[in-house]
Amino acid sequence: MLIEEIGFDGIYVSGAVLSADLGLPDIGLTTLNDVAQRGRLIARTTKLPAIIDVDTGFGEPMNVARTVQEIEEMGLAGCHLEDQINPKRCGHLDNKTLVDTATMTRKIKAAVDARRDPNFLLIVRTDARGPEGMASAIARAKAYVDAGADMIFPEAMASADEFKQFRGAVKAPLLANMTEFGKSPLLSVNELQAIGYNIVIYPVTTLRLAMKAVEDGLRQIKGAGTQADLLDKMQTRARLYELLQYERYNQFDQSIYNFKVAP
Repeated sequence: MLIEEIGFDGIYVSGAVLSADLGLPDIGLTTLNDVAQRGRLIARTTKLPAIIDVDTGFGEPMNVARTVQEIEEMGLAGCHLEDQINPKRCGHLDNKTLVDTATMTRKIKAAVDARRDPNFLLIVRTDARGPEGMASAIARAKAYVDAGADMIFPEAMASADEFKQFRGAVKAPLLANMTEFGKSPLLSVNELQAIGYNIVIYPVTTLRLAMKAVEDGLRQIKGAGTQADLLDKMQTRARLYELLQYERYNQFDQSIYNFKVAP
């Protein structure tokens, strides 16, 4: 809801963040039900299009087909599917292992055949840059486009020049991942747009901001025995109610919003 209010163009639901939300590392331990239901809960709160990370599709081509159908039915506008094997790992870690190109193209074709809405965006991520090199990443991307991918997500590009090289070689819409503390430089929207990228995501940024604030606050409370000195770091009750549009629910029941909140 904040993302929409502040004026961004869309919502990205990160698999790494969803795993962390469940207290799990990002190694493919979440299920289709976990991801689809969480995606639904997020998508219902906004008018913006939401895209979601479905990792490796939760299995083989038939599983990928069901995944796409479930995600589409949950109101998401698109998803991205990656070419790692299970158990997968964060795209910015070393020693990733990939499925072969033929296997991945079968998964993509299954996803394309399964979707009902032609506007549902099928993004395919390749993690080949690290384990196989740039030439392989480009070759895989071209094969994935031929198999029906609407957009390619080249993971873990190591420099602005690599983002440019990939853009020059792959004639399809591209997504850039601006995750912090990873292998890619943090390029601005203007820089990525100038290179020719179509979407930029910030997958873990809000989690990292929130978790740092929560950790600092808990340490303050543990040490001082009170949260009194933290109030200026908090979202106020009034601001939260504004974001949740609390007052709007009064049109259904006059007893809902019959109070005053201090600014």
